[in-house]
Amino acid sequence: MKAEIKQLIDAMSKRFTSHPWHGIEIGEKQPAIVNAFIEIIPSDSIKYEIHKPSGYIMVDRPQKLSNHMPCLYGFVPQTYCDTQVAAFSNEKTGRTDITGDLDPLDICVLSERTFAHGNILCDAKVIGGFRMLDGGEADDKIIAVLKGDQAYGNIDNIEDMPKLVIDRVRHFFLTYKDLDGGAKNVEITHVYGREEAFEVIKRSHADYLAKFGNADENLATALEGLLK
Repeated sequence: MKAEIKQLIDAMSKRFTSHPWHGIEIGEKQPAIVNAFIEIIPSDSIKYEIHKPSGYIMVDRPQKLSNHMPCLYGFVPQTYCDTQVAAFSNEKTGRTDITGDLDPLDICVLSERTFAHGNILCDAKVIGGFRMLDGGEADDKIIAVLKGDQAYGNIDNIEDMPKLVIDRVRHFFLTYKDLDGGAKNVEITHVYGREEAFEVIKRSHADYLAKFGNADENLATALEGLLK
């Protein structure tokens, strides 16, 4: 990348807010510690999600059931669940028909702290995940703890987390579509440890790069074209 182009990109990054999916790095210490963009907190009675074209948080729908999200919930930037994630799900389940859901990789961040709002970034230490299938699509949920959390921060693997905490999160995802008639299409085939979670993160990042490329390199190419 030419020095002048790099300087221009650096200047733009100080002037404009980055897109949460494309403009924020997955994390220097990934896959062990990743950036997590939080869309929903436990007190939310509305399901929020990122508006992919703009990066703003949008209302997806009001929550129809009385149970709320039991953790911080969002996605890992610069991830995408496509062919490599689907291949891993097929390998681990012995199936051949699973496809990727074509969304960023979801992450659940456990903390003993109370949060006032979503639309925030946090450092998340990965401890495991759920191999979740929704309508035949790979919809993995990475399970992490908030880095530095006083209650959960020292936990390294999902097997060391209190079982009732994991069961609560698992129950939410198996029941949150009950009123929509979609629960029968949702299944969690495995609860896996951090090594498998690391593999899912690596594959989802590879899927992202295959689909979208590197954001800075794409911008540099576009700027070079304009400046010629």
